[in-house]
Amino acid sequence: MKAKRRTRNAVEILGRMIGDDRELRRRIDQETVNSRPASMIYAARERAGLTQRELAELVGTTQSAIARLESADYAGHSLSMLVRIAKALGARVEVKLVPLPKRRRTA
Repeated sequence: MKAKRRTRNAVEILGRMIGDDRELRRRIDQETVNSRPASMIYAARERAGLTQRELAELVGTTQSAIARLESADYAGHSLSMLVRIAKALGARVEVKLVPLPKRRRTA
C-alpha cells in the first residue's frame, strides 16, 4: 500500500480541498494573481532595506501608492509600475505564460 504524500505547500493543500469546483478554483487563481505581485514588491523592498516612503520617492509616487501595491487585495497592478519599482530596486521584471493542466483550461 502506497503511503499518502504529506505536504506543507499551501497551494497543494488547497488544491486537494477544492477538488473539481471550477468556480472556486477560478476565484482562488485570481486572488493568487493579485497577491503575488504584492508579496514580491514587499519582499524586494524589505530586502533593499527601504521604507514604503523611501521606495515611493525612488519610483516617483506616493507612500500610499506603494502601500496599495503591497496589498494582496489590490487588483490594479500594472506592468509599467512593476518595471519602475524593479528599476528602483536594481531588479528586472520577468513575465511568463505557464500552461495550465488540461482540466483547468476553461475560462
